Amino acid sequence: MPVWGVRTAGAPGYQARRPRRTAGAGPGRDDAKGRAMGTETAHATPGPVRDRPRAGRVVVDWLTTTDHKKIGHLYLITGFGFFLAAGVMALLMRAELARPGLQLMSAERYDQLFTLHGTIMLLLFATPSFAGFANELMPLQIGAPDVAFPRLNMLSYWFFLFGGLIVLGSLLSPDGPADYGWFAYAPLNDATHSPGIGPDLWIMGLALSGFGTILGAVNFITTIIAMRAPGMTMFRMPVFTWNTLFTSILILLAFPVLAAALLVLEADRRFGAQVFEAANGGALLWQHLFWFFGHPEVYIIALPFFGIVTEIIPVFSRKPIFGYVTLVGATMAITGLSIVVWAHHMFATGAVLLPFFSFMSFLIAVPTGVKFFNWTGTMIHGSLSFETPMLWALGFLVTFLFGGLTGVILASPPMDFHVTDSYFVVAHFHYVVFGTVVFAVFGGFAFWWPKFTGKMLDERLGKIQFWTLFVGFHTTFLVQHWLGAEGMPRRYADYLAADGFTALNTVSSIGAFLLGLSTLPFLYNVWKTARHGEKVDTDDPWGYGRSLEWATSCPPPRHNFVTLPRIRSESPAFDLHHPAYAAEAPGRSRGAVGHGSERCSEGQVRSRDDEIRVGADDGPVRRVQVAPADAVPRGDPGQGVAPAHGVAAGAAGGVARCLRGLRSVRGVRGPRCPGRRRLLRRAALVEAHR
Repeated sequence: MPVWGVRTAGAPGYQARRPRRTAGAGPGRDDAKGRAMGTETAHATPGPVRDRPRAGRVVVDWLTTTDHKKIGHLYLITGFGFFLAAGVMALLMRAELARPGLQLMSAERYDQLFTLHGTIMLLLFATPSFAGFANELMPLQIGAPDVAFPRLNMLSYWFFLFGGLIVLGSLLSPDGPADYGWFAYAPLNDATHSPGIGPDLWIMGLALSGFGTILGAVNFITTIIAMRAPGMTMFRMPVFTWNTLFTSILILLAFPVLAAALLVLEADRRFGAQVFEAANGGALLWQHLFWFFGHPEVYIIALPFFGIVTEIIPVFSRKPIFGYVTLVGATMAITGLSIVVWAHHMFATGAVLLPFFSFMSFLIAVPTGVKFFNWTGTMIHGSLSFETPMLWALGFLVTFLFGGLTGVILASPPMDFHVTDSYFVVAHFHYVVFGTVVFAVFGGFAFWWPKFTGKMLDERLGKIQFWTLFVGFHTTFLVQHWLGAEGMPRRYADYLAADGFTALNTVSSIGAFLLGLSTLPFLYNVWKTARHGEKVDTDDPWGYGRSLEWATSCPPPRHNFVTLPRIRSESPAFDLHHPAYAAEAPGRSRGAVGHGSERCSEGQVRSRDDEIRVGADDGPVRRVQVAPADAVPRGDPGQGVAPAHGVAAGAAGGVARCLRGLRSVRGVRGPRCPGRRRLLRRAALVEAHR
């Protein structure tokens, strides 16, 4: 079906505008004479544009675009640039810690690099990477032509960009950037302990970037709620889109608290407001406000990347996702619980209720464990293939699982007291955050690169990058657990040779440089693909894509779709490209060949010859004949539902699913399912008018 009536050059139904006649071909002139004199121009036909656009025109187009795909490109490119900058800072810190003594920098400079490294990685790389992938994919996955507010979308990006540049620009201030850590604990964040303009640039840059993130979240929520394609019900949305929705909700709950705290902190520094004065309990107040934002932020940068991995694993397992509904439910549970565990970071203060926050910290591990069962269940008995995206997904599973297990240790107050403020916490944090974000980001790049650019990344270079990063990461951070258990404190620029930390720190630093080198194959891969890569000539280069973005070209047109396939299941693209497999899949309606009907087994169809009028939720209103279960012969997918084609067949599967187990409209009470009461009322009306 056409999307929003848009016709683009080269699309079906497109016609070039007929050129005007010149004066020599006007009324009353001889047509032959006019043609002989060349006064009648031939009709124009669409064709390839041979001239390259000027560089200035390209720059202006990208600076003023409202296309969600280009804005997604800008988010991802800018975020990756910040990632490289923060990575260089990390290498400088690891070089300093490789041996005892101060070799490369002073302790103050180390604190400044530590502050900027954490700030950039969390708020200028991880969070914008979510915005980038959400912009690129979410409208495609729900069949929308763009986001709800395209201009607001671009404004959100500019807020993020300028805020990030202000934070990074604090390096140029006379007294240097902020040195109070990325958490900015009071009283270290006041004007007495952190003088100069650098900390003020840090505060205002993060506030501006945070406003952009909040506006982007409003845009995403509105788009998902209001702009889904016909047939794209909430429980047919891809898991990535679900996670985008709940991440945006978390942003609206957490980021305003951070923005308010930052503005009040600036009022403290410049106007003497004394809100965070230590003598008035301001130090604990800042910790409560910051971690009320900080712990949901962990899930803000985790949930969308959970969604990326959830999209990758079914494609390379050749199976539908195992436990779709439980995955969505686990995401809901994580969203709710993440708001009530912020004091998990404040056990050592002695000012929080330990039993409650410890219990909630243990409890939030349950829905995360459910997700692991779903991912593992998807791979079991699947036809696995280990292309680069699947390697990144498996690396994510291994790394995040280890980080989750150490998180369970930290949820216990006695264990937390033992390792708090040590390198054990640093290792756990990087296993959770780096293992989630970076592995999933590179997996998403490898998976959707043909959809972003129309070209496939080199497989060999991708695997070289994966193994280099995987080995480098675990070499860097695994040994830091042992450093923390032995008592090495975090946030220190130096240690004594007699402490016994030298050997493990040296190993960690070697791993860090190997980790840094892993970005070189990726950068070369991007350059090689852009210059010499072959263009993808199919909608789904992986062959088993399930969500709706794989039902349009690579890259998509300006408004994403020329026509939309019928959406009758959670896997519309797979149903479109593999109609035979869609019909034979366990639990699918046999009559809905190629139309992605809702799951419906033979034993779940209603009683004989019942007719149901299917309303707007299942497409245009049509009368559907649903055959009894015993009328469906095995081995003949074209029989059993009349008519066995188009919307009627797909609607039959949807009705049968929602009325499964019912022997009559007013008979035995069946299991609860979405829309059951509505469909029962419609069925009763049909029977009443017979």
